[in-house]
Formats: sequence, C-alpha cells, structure tokens
Amino acid sequence: MRAYDVILKKRNGGELTSEEIGFMVNGYVEDRIPDYQMSALAMAIYFQGLNERETTDLTRFMVESGDQVDLSGIQGFKADKHSTGGVGDKTTLVLAPLVAAAGVKVAKMSGRGLGHTGGTLDKLQSIPGFSVEFTPQEFVDIVNRVGVAVVGQTGNLVPADKKLYALRDVTATVDSLPLIASSVMSKKIAAGADAILLDVKVGSGAFMKRLEDAVALARLMVNIGSRLGRNTRAVITNMDQPLGRSVGNALEVREAIETLQGRGPEDLTELCLILGGHMLHQAGRCKVPEEGKKYLEKLLDRGDGLAKLKEMIAAQKGLPEVVHNLELLPQAPCQEEFRSPAEGVVEKINAEAVGLAAMILGAGRETKESSIDLSAGIVLHKKVGDAVAKDEVLAVLHSSERWRIEAAREKLREAYIISNQEVKPQPLIYEVISEEN
Repeated sequence: MRAYDVILKKRNGGELTSEEIGFMVNGYVEDRIPDYQMSALAMAIYFQGLNERETTDLTRFMVESGDQVDLSGIQGFKADKHSTGGVGDKTTLVLAPLVAAAGVKVAKMSGRGLGHTGGTLDKLQSIPGFSVEFTPQEFVDIVNRVGVAVVGQTGNLVPADKKLYALRDVTATVDSLPLIASSVMSKKIAAGADAILLDVKVGSGAFMKRLEDAVALARLMVNIGSRLGRNTRAVITNMDQPLGRSVGNALEVREAIETLQGRGPEDLTELCLILGGHMLHQAGRCKVPEEGKKYLEKLLDRGDGLAKLKEMIAAQKGLPEVVHNLELLPQAPCQEEFRSPAEGVVEKINAEAVGLAAMILGAGRETKESSIDLSAGIVLHKKVGDAVAKDEVLAVLHSSERWRIEAAREKLREAYIISNQEVKPQPLIYEVISEEN
C-alpha cells in the first residue's frame, strides 16, 4: 500500500477502506509518512469529505495511536462532558461537582486554553495550590474517594490527534466536519468514560457560527460515539453572547462558586442544570432528563454541589477555604468601568469581541508559549435585553497592566450594540441529539 494511492483515491472522491485509513494514521504517527503527504490527505478530506463509517474508522485509529485511560478501577457509572468552547464557558466548574453530588462519577481530563481565555485547567489553577498533575492511579483514587476529579491529559493520549491538529492548523484544514469530529471524539473515547455529553456551542463566540453546521457536527459526533460503543448525546447551546457575566480565569471560578452557592447568573445556572439532567439520564439515574434536572435543583439549594467542589479542591491539593472566601482568588490591581455611550436596550453583545478583549487584558494565550494573567478578564453588568441609561456601567475590565485596559476598551466598544428596538429573548438550548433522536 502507498500513501500516494490513498491520497489520489480520496482526492478523486473515493471511499477509503478501514485498512487504508489505518495505514495513513499509523504511518504518520510512526514517522513513515511525511507531513507533506498527510497534508495532502487532509486537504483531500477537506474538499471531498468522509462518510460516517470513514470518520468512525479515523477516530478509532486515532484512539488506538496512544494510551487509553483505564477507568475500570472506578466504582460506578463514569460520565464525561465536553464543550466545543465559548466565551465565559465555565460549566464544568459547576456541573462536575453537582453531578458528582448526585452519585454519578465524573472523571474528567481537560486541556489548557488557546485563544480568548484559559481552558478549564487554567481556570482551576487560579485556586491557590490546585494541582492537575496526577498519576493514573491517583486520578482513579480521587474519583473513587470524592466522586469527581479534573486533571490534565496524559502525555501520550491520542498522539495522532496532536500531530494531525498541528498540521491542520498550518494548512487551512481546521474547519472540516469529519476532522473536527474525529479530533474531539478520539480524545473523549480515549478518556474512558461510560457516557459522553457534548455541549456544542453555536453563535458569534463559538467555533460554529451557523446552527446548521453545529447540528451536523453534533449528529456526526453522536453517531461516532454510538458506533464505538459509548452512550453519547449532544446539546446544542447558544453562544451569541457570553455565558454568565464573567470572562477570565479567576473571575469565572468566582462566578462558578457563586452559582453553587445559589446566587449565580440565570443562564449559567439553567444550562448547568439542563446538562446535568441529561448526564443523570445517561447514567440511568432518572427516567427523563427533566427529572434529573429537578433533582439537581434540590442538591443546588441544599449546597451539596458546593460541598463536593470543596472536597475536590482539597483532594487536588488546592485551598478549600476559597469556596467560603472568594477574596483568596487572584484579583487584578487595575479595574476600570466601561460605560454605555447611549440610552436604550442592549440589542446584541458580540461574544467573540468580548473574548478578544479579555485576551488583550491578559486572560488568554495568543500562542501556546504565552503566559496568562489569572486575575484578568471582564465582568458584564448588562446583557442582551437589559435596559441601560447613558453612562451606566456596561462592564468592568480587570488586568494587571493598565495599558491593556485601554486597548481592550476599544475592542469592547465593538461588542455592544445599544438600540431602542424591542429585543426578543434568546434561546438557551436549540436542540438535543441522542442515539434515539
């Protein structure tokens, strides 16, 4: 078998066999197939696509290219949740401990952020002392003891994805549905959970800008998971404005803790309860997701989710007192208000522009080598549909360096649209896609 023939076949619109896909993936990981030939195949896939069977085979070979996490030592049902990313998306910080408090084990491996803000690991590490580096056995022990742990990915988890993603990033082949789906699902399958819930974001602050694209991606990922023996479900959620009110690492941790205290933003609270209801349903803990949602509401009111977060922080060597004293989180020395230029109603907030403003403040990374200011970010005082007076505070900018605030202010001006038009409420959930649906 030759790489040239496989590339030619896909370039001409042919369907690749399982053996051909395995040959290319294994050959690339083992350095027998050079970058330029794998780039050619990625471009051929970008234009010709892959069918569902081909995409599933690609995912499977990517999973098998490296280590797979063995969670068999964890007692009980293991659930995992993945978000395709957005601005102010701190759902894991609320959802994981809350679902664990309901008796479902949450063994989650996360990554660091590149772009608008930090990833889940960066956010958690704004908690003093919090560690994300544990051996596989330590990871299993924490989940068995506490019910939840969020740690960094092992070094050899899905090496095929690491190599292929880096290649796609420099060859303009990132936005291909089969390549996106196989990248996401290979990591989730390798992470070993019994069930996978996918939070697929759509809107100005998401990778997927159009609803039809988000639906197509969600359906493909659910089908891949089902074909590979995992209980997989996708919820398509709104990212046309930031989720919650805080954007930035320590600021998002603060908001997540406030949400578990029962005083978080309505949209973040509701989304976490809905996603949690689906996770409980996948775990067989309720007959319908709505029943699981109501149960989680009771746990939230009782403070069980907050207590579980405190346990998780202590187990991962962090300072558990942070859940009762938010002043222990990093705080930016420079904080300035951003005021409304006009009276009216907030018609729109461009989530991507808010995310870019947060990155200018120091909350995100432009490159993998960039450092993050954990205290930096933005707190929104007004969201879509809110009435606002001229010169009223729209947001507060946080940074360790004052020059960044002026630069971020210019970007934030692009984000807010104030008008006198009536604004219809935005949906939080667009669609749920499961094996049955």
